[in-house]
Amino acid sequence: MQEHSPRAIRQRTRRISVFDGQDLRKAILAGAAWLEENREKINALNVFPVPDGDTGSNMSATMRSAIRTIANSEETSASAIAARLSHDALLGARGNSGVILSQTLRGLAQGLNGKATFSAPDLAEAFQQAQRLAYRAVIKPVEGTILTVVRETAEAATQSAERGDDLVGLMQEAVSAARRSVARTPDLLPTLKQAGVVDAGGQGFCTILEGILRYIRGEAFTSTLPETPTSPRLEEKQIKKGRVTVEEEFGYEVVFLLRGENLDVEQIRQTIIDMGGVSTVVAGDEQLLKVHTHTLTPGKILDYGVSLGSLNDINIENLQEQSLTYAAESAAEHASDDGAAAEQEPVHVALVAVASGAGFEEVYKGMGVHSIVSGGQTMNPSIEELLAAVDNAPSQQVIILPNNSNVILSAQQVGGLTQKEVYVIPSKTLPQGIAALMAYNYEDDFANNCQTMTEASQTIQTAEITTAVRTVNIHNINVREGDFIGVINGNLAVAGQQMSQVLEDTLQRMHIDNYEIVTIYYGADVSAEAANETSKRLKQLHSHLEIEVVNGGQPYYTYILSVE
Repeated sequence: MQEHSPRAIRQRTRRISVFDGQDLRKAILAGAAWLEENREKINALNVFPVPDGDTGSNMSATMRSAIRTIANSEETSASAIAARLSHDALLGARGNSGVILSQTLRGLAQGLNGKATFSAPDLAEAFQQAQRLAYRAVIKPVEGTILTVVRETAEAATQSAERGDDLVGLMQEAVSAARRSVARTPDLLPTLKQAGVVDAGGQGFCTILEGILRYIRGEAFTSTLPETPTSPRLEEKQIKKGRVTVEEEFGYEVVFLLRGENLDVEQIRQTIIDMGGVSTVVAGDEQLLKVHTHTLTPGKILDYGVSLGSLNDINIENLQEQSLTYAAESAAEHASDDGAAAEQEPVHVALVAVASGAGFEEVYKGMGVHSIVSGGQTMNPSIEELLAAVDNAPSQQVIILPNNSNVILSAQQVGGLTQKEVYVIPSKTLPQGIAALMAYNYEDDFANNCQTMTEASQTIQTAEITTAVRTVNIHNINVREGDFIGVINGNLAVAGQQMSQVLEDTLQRMHIDNYEIVTIYYGADVSAEAANETSKRLKQLHSHLEIEVVNGGQPYYTYILSVE
């Protein structure tokens, strides 16, 4: 019989009936740390063997943002901790998995709203709120993803609470259910089964729960907790080279919950802005609002809030000192960039694009894009970065080009966080974004341009050539680690050991004889000479094609081809 230490027995029989805000804070920090510990393992759960799996990185970055204001908080109210967690998770959400994770944390906050402490039934209801909001965040929910794992975890939590389990017992049941759900994801999504992996987002969510359970059980955990978000908070930095320019923010950051009756979200937000509030976010319903703003006169904002109802969880931070310190350290470095940004004149419609690679950035700037947010595969920008680009764009009407299927959902959250009118072109690739820009008409109105650009983006086929990072069989395509692979419109199409053959086979799969123009964007590891030689070979094989070679400078992908 295996012997157990007295400490191990105490851990296994530990019972906890109630948590307060500090318990919740520590549990969430443990979940974030465990996710960070397993980040690369989750990244490796990529369906396609391309070298850009980033689900683990996106979820970890989202959690780092979520904990940035609670990490050292002494707040004892569970409701207040959850509210801060939800707010910062939304702003820092990256990629589809990060946005869905932020919505689960928003559901947690709603479920714990108004509760200084919570028990197992309260947590079960919070899990139910989390799964409802997670599903609501996606237009077409797909089972076999993180959504399924969140839902089945919530169901297990509810059953546990109904049996009378305490918080330890509930989390044990929740983690067990999450693990079983993750293991079943390949049965729900054939592509997962073919790739021999489970859903990465679901595994990430399960990993967070495992970290929380480790804390609740009282288990020792030596991993270093993430202390800062992956990207510094945007009000504390400038993004270089004319991309996103964030003005220095002085005064105070004011955050509070407002309780009242018949609260008008839009009117309250506009009134605070008229009172001098900067970066103002007001969210909630007619009875409870979360208010966040930056102001030189916090007293005025609080007095206005009191006139509408009762204030709770008031938090005021002095931004003056940190802004001035940052400005002194970086003034010389950013002088030329800030000057260029200041020269931007108001325009009818501003264009914001996400781009990766110096060459692509130059192409987009040359086509009239006002703000470029650096990002793409492996480096999905956060909602906060996209929001900053929109808020600093020289127009009240802004069009966003996400140029990546994993950025579209994040971009779609921006409209609800700004006073500006925002439209997201659902561009999934950089060539699609370029096609949309070519259709932009400076003399047309906002609505017509949005429609025309969306239609134009869908006329482009995109092919990507890269190197496989693992051996796999998908859709009867045998891929060996180190093979060159061709991806057409996001779908694996070709694999082989010779670059030139893979490129030609990819074009054949695209029915290249039906097209007229091919633009070859060569990557950071490809010379102009090599790209031109590739162009010549293609011209010899397809004499009818008009071929253009452009320096894209993109990482990971040797070539990105636009076919039209």
